[in-house]
Amino acid sequence: MADQKEVVKEYSNKDITVVWKPDMCIHSKKCWQGLIQVFNPKNRPWINMDGATTKRIKDQVEQCPSGALSYMQKNEAEKNSSKIKVQCLENGPLMVKSDVEITHSNGEVEVRKKTAAFCRCGASNNKPFCDGAHSEINFKA
Repeated sequence: MADQKEVVKEYSNKDITVVWKPDMCIHSKKCWQGLIQVFNPKNRPWINMDGATTKRIKDQVEQCPSGALSYMQKNEAEKNSSKIKVQCLENGPLMVKSDVEITHSNGEVEVRKKTAAFCRCGASNNKPFCDGAHSEINFKA
C-alpha cells in the first residue's frame, strides 16, 4: 500500500494562519461548541477567519485536545522555518529540542530553553519531566 499524503488545510486572516490536520482530529467538538462563529462544521469552508477576533480564535484553537488545530502568527511563519525536533529515546524520556512553554495542570506556566526531557515511564518524581527513574524501574519501550 502506498503512503498516503497527510491532509493539511490552512485558513488565514491578516494576523494568523489556522492549520487544520483532519487526520488528527478526535471530534471532541470543542472547536465549534466554543466558537461556532469561526468553526462551523455545516459551512464550507468550515473555518471562517472573519468570525471572531484573532485573540479569540487563538484562545479557541488552544483548546483543541488532539492538536488537529494549531496556528501560526503571520510573521512567525517566516521566522520559524526550522522544525521542532522531538526524539523518543530508547527506554528513556521524550526529548523536545526547542524552546518550549509548558502549562502545568495547576495553570503554572514554565519556559524551558533549547531542550526538555519529558517522562515516558510514569515513575518520575519530577513529572512531567524525566528524573532518570526509568533506569531504576527497568523501563522498556
